[in-house]
Amino acid sequence: MTANSHRFIVIEGPIGVGKTSLARLLAQSFGGQLVLEQADQNPFLERFYKNPRAAAFQAQLFFLFQRARQLEEVRQEDLFGAVRVADYLLEKDRLFARVTLDDAEYALYERVYERVVVDAPKPDLVVYLQAPVDVLMDRIAKRGIRYEQHIERGYLEKLTQAYARFFHGYDASPLLIVNSAAIDPVTNDADYRLLFAEISKKRRGRHFFNPAGSSLLPTP
Repeated sequence: MTANSHRFIVIEGPIGVGKTSLARLLAQSFGGQLVLEQADQNPFLERFYKNPRAAAFQAQLFFLFQRARQLEEVRQEDLFGAVRVADYLLEKDRLFARVTLDDAEYALYERVYERVVVDAPKPDLVVYLQAPVDVLMDRIAKRGIRYEQHIERGYLEKLTQAYARFFHGYDASPLLIVNSAAIDPVTNDADYRLLFAEISKKRRGRHFFNPAGSSLLPTP
């Protein structure tokens, strides 16, 4: 499975939806390069999940600097070379900041963002993976990452709502919205091949892929 009309693909979605695992599979199928946010390198993340108010600002700034540096490196590289598959959009940093920071912290965050943000490369395709909170909680529990076990349901609910609002108006790149609640492309080869075929198509605008039924997006 190597046919592809995209050079830079971004997989997005809330915690637990499976974006990093899917990005790894796609990079392998396309013979491409991975661009992964490395959450385990954030020294404030476990503290944040245990006590969000105590470490939200530090955790968010660490991610901002990390993501901006990574995408600056991608921008300087030859985008006509290997396919690149990333498991985040830089814009998602603001999404998380708005959910986790209070108004004063967010105002300061915005000042920092304007100074450090790069002219990030534009994806040829963004794949937005959706799943209900119950599914996300179950997947987080099953994958067993220690610091994620402190994630509260209320936080995930706010995050999934913020993602839905963000992508409801997103038009910066072609967008494929995938209802991933009833498929498992990471361990089920048939599911992966089905999703791979959708991702490989040359696209413009917004498209929906709902192998389990109706979309989870809010209605306009």
